[in-house]
Formats: sequence, C-alpha cells, structure tokens
Amino acid sequence: MKIIAASAAPASAETENTLQIANDADLAALAASGALQGVQRIELQFPKFTDGRAYSQALLLRRRYQFAGDIRATGDVLIDQLVHMHRSGFSSAVLAEGVDPTAAERQFARFQGFYQGDVLEPRPHFAREAA
Repeated sequence: MKIIAASAAPASAETENTLQIANDADLAALAASGALQGVQRIELQFPKFTDGRAYSQALLLRRRYQFAGDIRATGDVLIDQLVHMHRSGFSSAVLAEGVDPTAAERQFARFQGFYQGDVLEPRPHFAREAA
C-alpha cells in the first residue's frame, strides 16, 4: 500500500482519470452509467475515522465492479486503519495531518498473516494451508 503524507499529497483529483466518490454514492448507478470506465484512480473519503462506509465502497469496487486501478483513502486517515484499508481494497492512502508516515509503514510489519479472507486473498487461512 502506498502511504502519502498529508504535506506531500497532490491536489485532489488532479487528473481527468481520477474520480471522487461521496460516501453516500450509489455505486451500482455509477457503474451502470459507465462513470467508472477509463478511471485510473478513485478517491474515497473518510470524513471522520469513525465513518467506515468507504471500506464497503472499496470492497464493492474491487469484488463486484472489478475495478483494478488505484483506490485512495483520503480525509481522516489514521495509522490504525491502514492494514484494514489495504485488506478491503485500498491501494493508497493520504494520511491525516500530523500523522507520521514512517510510523504508518511499520503497521504492515506488525501482522504476518490473517485467518480471514480479504480482497487480496479471498480464501481463509485453512483453505490456503490445504492448497
């Protein structure tokens, strides 16, 4: 997962191939309208760290709508959320102001594996061991 410091973050939606999706957006309607075609990056907003709707959006974009581009977390992104964001389908995150990117990178070294499946590896641990 690419970690971006708040001070190093480029202007949001700087390219024409970037789409910002609101937390209450209907992803099915967006996909049906063709709005996801040609998009290279989708930015999902975390207005508060307690608002988890963007996790569901990222999961749906990856699994149901087969979006293969960059899904970026923006807003109130804290260190403790990063591993779960990555497992939910996010590929990059812009950290909240004042969050240390070096400390954020260390979060990924803390966990060696997971029992549950996720976007990266849909099979649970017991199914991976049998293969």
